[in-house]
Amino acid sequence: MNPRNRKQQITRVFDGRTHHACLCRGFRDGLPVFGWGEAPSTLLTKSQLRDAGLRPNGQDPVALLVFRHVKPYAHETVAELFSVERAALKRTATPAQLVALSRAMDARRVCVDCGVVQEYCVPTSTRQCGTCEDAALANQWEVAA
Repeated sequence: MNPRNRKQQITRVFDGRTHHACLCRGFRDGLPVFGWGEAPSTLLTKSQLRDAGLRPNGQDPVALLVFRHVKPYAHETVAELFSVERAALKRTATPAQLVALSRAMDARRVCVDCGVVQEYCVPTSTRQCGTCEDAALANQWEVAA
């Protein structure tokens, strides 16, 4: 579809406190649809909110951002847009949560066979370090032979 032939209309987007008159490309599921670079600056995607140190704060999306990638085989991408005014600051982890996360990451580095703490995370499929996994494979080959 030729971008010049697209029917655009002015719509009012309510982003928490104020209404903004914006040029949108239509509606999908009752939400206004914007193209790449057309959304008002008061509406951000989840990743943009996260980069700004914010979170959606339980709000429903206010609009949609719809675009295609440069590659011809790429499908249409739809991202939800949230109001910056209704967003809240990201929560910080408590000291107890940080300790629990640290223990969980340490547990991912322990081999179940030899019990040695590795400097890397052992594979979740075997939970064995490289040395123990090689020994187990060698034993399987000996039994099969």
